Amino acid sequence: MTAPLRSESAAPGLRVVLIEDSAMLRGMLREMLEELDGVAVVAEAEDEQGALAALETQCPDLAIVDLELRAGSGLGVLRQLQAEPARFGRPRAVVFSNYGHAPVRARCAQLGVERFFDKSFQLDELIDFVQAAVAG
Repeated sequence: MTAPLRSESAAPGLRVVLIEDSAMLRGMLREMLEELDGVAVVAEAEDEQGALAALETQCPDLAIVDLELRAGSGLGVLRQLQAEPARFGRPRAVVFSNYGHAPVRARCAQLGVERFFDKSFQLDELIDFVQAAVAG
């Protein structure tokens, strides 16, 4: 006998795609996010092409995007999200990066980024943002 499928009401409230080139940081973030009630990391990517494929297949609620990736860039991911929103399910996007200079932040805002979090000191704020997003 097979186990019953989870009902829709039991499904996580916030589906996240995590785009980060550091495997160590990606793993740590995934663990922290999945400890939050109602959050599921549905895919991870370390480069631009992997990120776009994950975003297209998973159609998440939220994309957490690093700007420096193994190949390509987070800005490339953000450009595609803005250019083809229907293709990716119109996820909210936030940036988690060490490259927070004013021109970079301005470009991210132009590309529809909701918030910019500096890796050096805003991890707690990122987690708080995700938790608030679950609550609605």
